[in-house]
Amino acid sequence: MRYFEDLTVGETEAFGSYAVTREEVIDFATRYDPQPFHLDDAAAAATHFGRLAASGWHTCSMTMAMLVAQMQANPQASLGAAGIDELRWLRPVFPGDTLRCETELLEKTPSRSRPDMGSTRSKMTVFNQDDQPVLTFVARALVGRRPV
Repeated sequence: MRYFEDLTVGETEAFGSYAVTREEVIDFATRYDPQPFHLDDAAAAATHFGRLAASGWHTCSMTMAMLVAQMQANPQASLGAAGIDELRWLRPVFPGDTLRCETELLEKTPSRSRPDMGSTRSKMTVFNQDDQPVLTFVARALVGRRPV
């Protein structure tokens, strides 16, 4: 178990592999982002995407799936998230892409009011199979401190 005290500002971590499927792109879009370029080949071809593209929100969800798998494989005293800043969709994600993640710990701050926790800010970058960044954001998380 990694606690707040075990984290070092500047540390980086690479993890994950997520194969994007056509079926999942359409299913997600049907349920949560039913814009034509996420649902229909002809409509997508008429846009700047040129072909069916995943919703940016779907890309965020795929990123979360990789992040949770990483946290399960390498337990941390996570107490949840406090939000996301600076979310950017840099490139479209297409069926057939394979995504991966890299994080960098930007800062950590002990809580003044809750001595059992601290907060962190980490930059997440998601890359496709061509090592092109497709998504970035800064995550704010709460992490437990080592029990006394």
